Amino acid sequence: MVALMAQTHSSPGAMVSVLPLADQLQQARTTAIIKSSQLEVIRIVLLAGKTMREHSAPGEITVQCLEGEVVLDAAGKRHSMRAGDFILLAAGAPHALEALQDSSLLLTMRLSTPP
Repeated sequence: MVALMAQTHSSPGAMVSVLPLADQLQQARTTAIIKSSQLEVIRIVLLAGKTMREHSAPGEITVQCLEGEVVLDAAGKRHSMRAGDFILLAAGAPHALEALQDSSLLLTMRLSTPP
């Protein structure tokens, strides 16, 4: 399982890079980039052989593979994701990850539901 490290989130209007980490990937940690009242963006770092156990999120999420290769189990299907692959998951959809290679992903999560 991947633990999130406490850090200062980016401020509105601040530029943030989500380029692949490349040779810095093995030393990187999962980090929350942005957290607002309605949105959270996290760079997930998952090294080869590591997993993120099945869980769900209250809002819709998107997952984009920035580098490496992972298997995403979601909605009863296994998806192999490589750099550039992107998927939308419905609110409450159970999902899990397994890294086949050292990988980083960009997770965007809606935290609240519009009225």
